[in-house]
Amino acid sequence: MSPKSSVIDAPARVLSRNGLGWGFLGVLAFSFTVPVTKVALVGLSPLFIGSGRAVVAALLAAITLATLRARRPTGMQWARVAIVAGGVVVGFPLLTSFALTTAPAGHSAVVIGLLPAATAVAAVLRGGERPTRRFWIFAGSGAVAAMVFASVQHGGLAPMAWSDLLLLGAVVAAAVGYAEGGLLARELGSWQTISWALVVAAPLMVALTALSVVQQPPTAAIGSWLAFGYLGVVSMFLGFFAWYRGLAIGPIARVSQIQLVQPVLSIAWAALILRERLDWATVLGGLAVILCAGLAVRTRLDRK
Repeated sequence: MSPKSSVIDAPARVLSRNGLGWGFLGVLAFSFTVPVTKVALVGLSPLFIGSGRAVVAALLAAITLATLRARRPTGMQWARVAIVAGGVVVGFPLLTSFALTTAPAGHSAVVIGLLPAATAVAAVLRGGERPTRRFWIFAGSGAVAAMVFASVQHGGLAPMAWSDLLLLGAVVAAAVGYAEGGLLARELGSWQTISWALVVAAPLMVALTALSVVQQPPTAAIGSWLAFGYLGVVSMFLGFFAWYRGLAIGPIARVSQIQLVQPVLSIAWAALILRERLDWATVLGGLAVILCAGLAVRTRLDRK
């Protein structure tokens, strides 16, 4: 296999401001997801939100793929598309939707701050990237800060609540989907990768949406439907155009650390949109993870 044909065997890439810019644009779009999901939960079931938003995005994806006559994945690329779908189309949306039925938006945003470190691990395991020791120290510190925050919020260093376990499961699912999607985007393109993943997952998500409607018919106000629309169009579709483009430019391990600013942005939106009270623990937790993100992004990748 030639060097050009394999992103795994390729040498470590130099961090590009272009990659960081696209990555931040994706993070900005995703930062509204947690508070907007809380709005959508007023009248809409978590199963409907988690699956229905994927159905909306899949319709947009199918139209885009057909209109632009995108190249189909071939061979093992289909399996890799399925991995992306399992992580970011099925796993993350469903798990976060159920977690947010009880967890505050600001709290959930900081727990999800574990995602960049998890994505970095997935990038190392899957993509052969080799960050330096300093990178792991800073990324790991951000992860520890998020975990300590989650425990303290439940009354001291006690076992985390079931909602936190769901959020951790969502983090693992998204990390795998991000790492694989970032690699696949170098071959298929950013919008093509998320579009094919949505199409592959569509039959399952349509079935789950139908089940949710039967179990709990949607009876939401216009605000909840607008929030649901944002989740389907932006969080589940357009946001990934920028995010996967940034990861494709890479390196994935370092660009993914930009997402540590997402908790801070989400906390701000939760305060503005949901009127959630900001306590010192939430503010300090957010500042800790964003500081670690900045330090991790500034480290260099090992060129060995």
